Amino acid sequence: MGELVTERALAPDATSVPRPDDDILYDYRFRRLVPHAAWDALPDDVRRRFSKRLSDQRVATYSGQIVWTRLSRAGWLLAQLCRLIGAPLPTNASGPAPAAVAVSEDRASGGQCWTRLYGRPRGYPQVIHSAKRFAGTTGLEEHIGGGFGMALMVCAEADALIFASDHYFWQAGRIRLRLPHWLAPGATLVTHQHLGSGRFAFDLKVTHPLLGELVNQHALFRDG
Repeated sequence: MGELVTERALAPDATSVPRPDDDILYDYRFRRLVPHAAWDALPDDVRRRFSKRLSDQRVATYSGQIVWTRLSRAGWLLAQLCRLIGAPLPTNASGPAPAAVAVSEDRASGGQCWTRLYGRPRGYPQVIHSAKRFAGTTGLEEHIGGGFGMALMVCAEADALIFASDHYFWQAGRIRLRLPHWLAPGATLVTHQHLGSGRFAFDLKVTHPLLGELVNQHALFRDG
């Protein structure tokens, strides 16, 4: 599942990873997507979450609440259209609602499967699946279903790790097509911000160059 490293192996650069027990392996693929100095400046909690080895039966879980989900009319329409490929976006605007996230290994690609469970005022919770794969020109891709995905740029700023869409694509086997800008939903920005004491904020924004903000979601989570 890619390159794994022990604390001993990183002894010359020990500040780059959390300090684990000697017998635990850590995955450093997120770390290598940003400059070492920027990674080292992140809070320990953030570095620890994105250095967990999620192989075999290990699962990382986080629980919390969606504080708000805002959808413009165009954003609501986009979310409904995306139901055809697995509903990767929240389908309704809402206020406070319970939420949970589980992260496990994607054995097919060696990446990570992210499963998000969002409560709704009525009916069953919405379940969103995606897979992060450490591949492509940017080093990280998010596959959301139906062959669609987006290449992500990663940067670290103060107390946050930020994922920004670089481009969108459709892939089927060896066939891969980059979506033109006019067909893309706009810029997607995801922020994982440290709040202290094992807590963090998750923010999702999708902004279209002509239609403006389509999706704005703010959630609070804590380590499971």
